[in-house]
Amino acid sequence: MTISTFRLNNDVVMPSIGFGVFQSAPEETTAAVAEALRVGYRHIDTAAAYGNEREVGEAVRRSGLSRDDVFLETKVWITDYGYDAALHAFDKAVGKLGVEQLDLLILHQALPGEFDLTVQAYRALEKLNVDGKVRSIGVSNFMPGHLDRLLNETSVVPAVNQIEVHPYFRQSELLSYDAGRGILNQAWSPIGGITFYRDGSQGSTLEDPVIREIAGGHGKTPAQVMLRWHLQQGRQVIPKSVTPARIAENFEVFDFELTADQLAAIDGLDTGVRGGPEPEEITRENFGIEIPEA
Repeated sequence: MTISTFRLNNDVVMPSIGFGVFQSAPEETTAAVAEALRVGYRHIDTAAAYGNEREVGEAVRRSGLSRDDVFLETKVWITDYGYDAALHAFDKAVGKLGVEQLDLLILHQALPGEFDLTVQAYRALEKLNVDGKVRSIGVSNFMPGHLDRLLNETSVVPAVNQIEVHPYFRQSELLSYDAGRGILNQAWSPIGGITFYRDGSQGSTLEDPVIREIAGGHGKTPAQVMLRWHLQQGRQVIPKSVTPARIAENFEVFDFELTADQLAAIDGLDTGVRGGPEPEEITRENFGIEIPEA
């Protein structure tokens, strides 16, 4: 199967679908990534804060694939912000992954209350990019105000902004902001799962009647429909699973196409309710974890 790709704003080519390992226990990660690579995924997304970079690297080595054939992405956590600290965060990451170069390195959060450290960390990423140690750089969970500040104080426009996007939380303003500046939107939690509403109720995108009806019409699953919705609207996706059948299912999204009406119907499911933490509330006091050396 041929995987579609996106060309980033610095001409680096990135697969349109990747494999995520958020909340994958280290003991499960190697097998899950190995299965994803066997199925055909060629992009793996991890992070220092996930605690499983070493296992990702082990799976890539065991796969027998050339390093050039696997797009590796990881993230610097807020406790490693600052110029020298971020440079060292890169050293820690490649040491655990067992590689010399990263395809994409991004800042995991904006750290609004100490944005000077965010800027310094991003400047370190710029240095790594210039030196050829990182092919592309970007950010995650940055809102328009954060990006305005960053762009005013740095030189390289982020190639990617990895953000929470799914049918129940579309972030239309942010999607438009990024697209207008040549920043690829990368969807974490692209399927959504359980969403809690403002009235205290909860619902699952996988059980949503609109999505289920569309899925039935295409002979696909709700998860496949949601991933297709992202891809057709120009977003890169990184679904996560440790179940072999689901890993394969999430990859089988290139053989059908949603209509304009179906895309609009899914757009209309937006609740405006965020599932992850508020980007403005990220502080080192509340979210600080030490990233080990090895």
